[in-house]
Amino acid sequence: MDKSITYLDEVGPENTEAIMELAAKRASELNIEYVVLASTTGETALKAAEAFKDQDVKLIAISHQYGLKESGKWEVNEEKLKKLNELGVLMTTQSHMFSGVERAISKRIGGASRADVISDTLRTMFGKGFKVAVECTMMAADSGHIPVSKETEIISIGGTRWGADVAVVVRPAHSFDFFNLQVREIIAMPRAKEEQ
Repeated sequence: MDKSITYLDEVGPENTEAIMELAAKRASELNIEYVVLASTTGETALKAAEAFKDQDVKLIAISHQYGLKESGKWEVNEEKLKKLNELGVLMTTQSHMFSGVERAISKRIGGASRADVISDTLRTMFGKGFKVAVECTMMAADSGHIPVSKETEIISIGGTRWGADVAVVVRPAHSFDFFNLQVREIIAMPRAKEEQ
């Protein structure tokens, strides 16, 4: 298979529309039924809804877990959530796969957890948006919002801080089966990464 990859000059939200167009095009070519994307407040999910409006795909937007910024609070904008519900976009969340309890132990006792090592490796080698796309795939799988099998492929979209700057084709896996997750194609990603 001969397939091109789009490399972006910079990380960040200015890439969001281009990422959505590229992902929608590849979803159509591969007959992808599920698209998972990171969206903290719902803004990126609204842009995805626009880009995929003419396709028969299920959009699953993954937000930060409850309490990440403020105990007991979800960062999703209520007005945007209502609009996403009307558009048929599922906005959901759960504990982050690369942090959660492991991060609490590292903060209390010190050292790095094995999950921190995986997270930092993905973030530094491939970029934060790439790490986010992988993590959101597992979050969607563990929430039961996407099918998980050897035949399933989805598109996952992540971003560096805000917006979207990475799109990949993934064979999903549950978090307990992490090493069976496969990134099968890179649709687009930044060439330069955010400095650590």
